[in-house]
Amino acid sequence: MVPEVLSRYSSRSVLRRVLGPVSMPRQDKTPANSPARLSLISRHLAPDYPINTPYTVERHPDSIDTSLLPKTQTRQLSHSVAMSSQPPHPTLLIPGPIEFDDAVLQSMSHFSESHTAPGFVATFGETLSMLRKLFQTTDPASQPFILSGSGTLGWDLVAANLIEPGEDVLMLGTGYFSNGFADCLRVYGANVTELRAAVGTKPQLPEIEKALAEKKYKAITVTHVDTSTGVLSELENLSALVHRVSPDTLILVDGVCSVACEVIDFDGWKLDGVVTASQKAIGCPAGLSISMFSGRAMEAFQSRKAPPASYFASMGNWTHIMQNYEHKKPSYFATPSPQLIHALHTALTQILAKPLSERFALHKAASDRIKQAVADLGLKQVAANPDEQAHGMTAIYLPETVKQTAILPSLAQKGVVFAGGIHKEIATKYIRFGHMGVSVLDPRRGDIDRAIKALQDGLSECGYQKA
Repeated sequence: MVPEVLSRYSSRSVLRRVLGPVSMPRQDKTPANSPARLSLISRHLAPDYPINTPYTVERHPDSIDTSLLPKTQTRQLSHSVAMSSQPPHPTLLIPGPIEFDDAVLQSMSHFSESHTAPGFVATFGETLSMLRKLFQTTDPASQPFILSGSGTLGWDLVAANLIEPGEDVLMLGTGYFSNGFADCLRVYGANVTELRAAVGTKPQLPEIEKALAEKKYKAITVTHVDTSTGVLSELENLSALVHRVSPDTLILVDGVCSVACEVIDFDGWKLDGVVTASQKAIGCPAGLSISMFSGRAMEAFQSRKAPPASYFASMGNWTHIMQNYEHKKPSYFATPSPQLIHALHTALTQILAKPLSERFALHKAASDRIKQAVADLGLKQVAANPDEQAHGMTAIYLPETVKQTAILPSLAQKGVVFAGGIHKEIATKYIRFGHMGVSVLDPRRGDIDRAIKALQDGLSECGYQKA
């Protein structure tokens, strides 16, 4: 919208009123301040977007300092030496999108280039290869995919390519998103059997074994972390069970809220598919559907009788594209997003610069600290069993006397954004605290400290006192 404004009002007198004095190129070494001014203009022109769910505060303009500073705007972190080039903004601590590292965001400003240019082809190929390391697979038959779309596109990729109409799928239900996966499968003609657990828990191995023994399933789906409840499903023992009881059944994982913050050993656990997205623990802006499929899953696709019931999500259209890019060969089916791929490349480079085990340990340590703070406040989690609690988010039941409509704005006024509930059975009774990526890995930011303090103070201001 800003370019339109500048093109319509291009006279120097009007530009002077909008951007300040307009002059010839500067002869001194002091940088012009146009980025800060343009940032202010863009925020002035941006609409006040509605919240993303009936119970969530995602944007709180009143908490943003929009005063024009004489230098490029920065956000000071917990140490004065740690500065961010991002404009001041509330700290986003929802279960995705998360806060992004400066280097990742700067990668988004890469100059425009062809999606078949040698430089971009090399970047895309390296990005696909890095996914193999992130998912922990060395099997050359494993196939990574990076498609333009949200994490939900991963459901379509699974349902359109690996399941044929009329085939049976066992869905392990742990909340809103596992139910959504089942709905997607039905759209493509699958017969879905739902094994749902009570809110805040997961189906247990004995009942899963019983279900697998009763019918032959083409696939079993499990949501590693259901973002609506914060329930963590254990994969290693589940996979061992499936391979023992129903060895032909594909094991397909929704890892949207788990990849890069929970341990996933793709080869070691003999998984067949994991779908995820860019905007959560991977730490890249939203817009990329990311997935990994085993050689067995790819064989299931190649042997299907009916063609996929999707054009854009067809593995038939994308597999050779991904393979060509990974081998540094330009290829085309539909245009990818070069800027997002550059950002993902930067994010993965940062992730893989240190052992994955260290990353997972830091997420667990932060999660343990947050959950202890919640317990110290006398509050309970939606996921009551510690063994079933995610390490990248925490779903917190509110006291009966505190409403979402009071606590979420209170947190926003303190510069912290949490999410409301989305599980229909308890939607108004809880809030969700996301703790993934740079907010956990860079303690200089002070994001977790600030969030815990905001929660303590916000509850007190809402009249809550621990019994």
